[in-house]
Amino acid sequence: MKKYSVIFFCLALFNRLSGQTVTEQILPPTGYVRTEIASGTFASYLRQLPLFPAGTKVLLYNGEEKRNQASAYAVVNIDIGKRDLQQCADAIIRLRAEYLYAEKKYEDIHFNFTSGFQADYVKWADRNRIRVNGNQVSWYASKGKDYSYPTFRAYLDQVFVYAGTASLSKELKKVDYRNMQIGDVFIQGGFPGHAVIVVDMVVHPQTGKKLFLLAQSYMPAQHIHILVNPRNHTLSPWYELEDDTTGKVYTPEWTFEKTDLMRFP
Repeated sequence: MKKYSVIFFCLALFNRLSGQTVTEQILPPTGYVRTEIASGTFASYLRQLPLFPAGTKVLLYNGEEKRNQASAYAVVNIDIGKRDLQQCADAIIRLRAEYLYAEKKYEDIHFNFTSGFQADYVKWADRNRIRVNGNQVSWYASKGKDYSYPTFRAYLDQVFVYAGTASLSKELKKVDYRNMQIGDVFIQGGFPGHAVIVVDMVVHPQTGKKLFLLAQSYMPAQHIHILVNPRNHTLSPWYELEDDTTGKVYTPEWTFEKTDLMRFP
């Protein structure tokens, strides 16, 4: 038994040190198992987010290191872009849009600007671009139809410029904290406001107790990263889903109310 225990420990350590997915690199605490989800869903996509190897630093869009490295448990292997755009709400928009794009659900890719203007990806891909003149936003005809990934990323950068927590919070619907699902978002809309997303959940089969993982980007634009739990270092990076629907959720760089939990419609 001791021999096999050492083997399993070494395998777990290897998984932690190599760049893998959320499910491969971040194991459930003892006694917990991952909640059941359907394949092809947003939840399934988030669980399979690729991670850099353990110890990778969170970088800013300009290549500098994030000052507060202690906030990150793991770093998501998704590009940041070259501009200070992909901040907190933008990172959540990015993840949602990437999932829909991968599933070819192009009609579902649309986000509102702070002004209320709805930016539809299919209109962007079908020979149109967006003109912003002060508070006036409009479409204008552009080059040929293009659903390629570079054009999709250009669309997202345009959304990042004019969307944020204030606009995203108006697009999401309120969710009872006790009914949390993978893909739900804690968000406080404002200037700047903040938002983090639930990327995984586990459950204890005997007690029914659930835990969850959170991910964020921040200001300035930086790598999306899995957050540590600053209130429970033993449980970290997992957060306990408590029975009480009132109170606060403490993350390393922001404090949310439990009533701040929302979901994509």
